[in-house]
Amino acid sequence: MSASASPSAAAQHPAVTIDADALRAALGRCRIVVERHAAYLTRLDTVLGDGDHGDNLVIGFRAVDALLAELPVETLPGELLRAVGHRLVAAVGGASGPLYGTAFLEAGARADDATRLDGAALAGMLRAAADGLARRGRCAVGDKTILDTLAPAADAFETAIRDGRPLREAYAAAVRAGREGALSTRRGLALRLGERSAGHLDPGAVSCVLLLRALGGR
Repeated sequence: MSASASPSAAAQHPAVTIDADALRAALGRCRIVVERHAAYLTRLDTVLGDGDHGDNLVIGFRAVDALLAELPVETLPGELLRAVGHRLVAAVGGASGPLYGTAFLEAGARADDATRLDGAALAGMLRAAADGLARRGRCAVGDKTILDTLAPAADAFETAIRDGRPLREAYAAAVRAGREGALSTRRGLALRLGERSAGHLDPGAVSCVLLLRALGGR
């Protein structure tokens, strides 16, 4: 995500905090990226799902765009994320709507009423998102789901922040770890599909990488 900081702090540690304006911009990039990759995500989903993952995400993030235009400019980051979560649950079909919606809801709840989000806050939000998604989906890492991307991303971000790395570097580490997690789904077996899923990337894990990259401005 892009971020803001005081000039002196920014000189030492670029991208120290995230505010509501940066978050709105990041969420807007999510729509752009899912529109760009919708056909690819849907092709992946024809093997492991209903063949509509990309189309559903486009519907969902267009609905998020409309929501952001309706919300007051003074809406806090946590409120934005909770509203986005509710909108995704309502707008996105299939399993991905409740899963992504829950992730945003949990992240927003963790943000609480903060006006700016630093690295420690964002680490807690990513962890809350991953844990909430795991509970909602009753899944674990290795089950070929969104969690195979989100959990390692949260782990990597948390570790980088704990090690004192700047926010932008920590987020880049999270994206790399998430991408590796998504690629690992080619080796795993989906609980519902067993051997039929062998050798195929999970579309939710792939879309999660794309969304993480969009949120980070990449």
